[in-house]
Amino acid sequence: MSDITLVSHLQSIGTPLATAQKPAAAGFADALKSAVEDVNRSQVDADKAVERLQTGESQNLHEVMISMEKADISLRLAVQMRNKVLEAYQEIMRMQI
Repeated sequence: MSDITLVSHLQSIGTPLATAQKPAAAGFADALKSAVEDVNRSQVDADKAVERLQTGESQNLHEVMISMEKADISLRLAVQMRNKVLEAYQEIMRMQI
């Protein structure tokens, strides 16, 4: 009877174990940059969807509205996260040593 484990299964399909594991996060700056890029990408996608609707290239108003709402929600989330970070920074600055 053969051993049935994740490692043996990965080896049997030819995937090295090192590539099956997710790499560690690079850091806070990279995570922040990635989050801002995602928000920007959603804003750009919404703008392109509106432009396609205006030019008649797209007839799906509901898809345009969904794209716009996704962009709006992601921007609101980013603003709220910024506000919380600023509040935390201000609270740290008020601490007495």
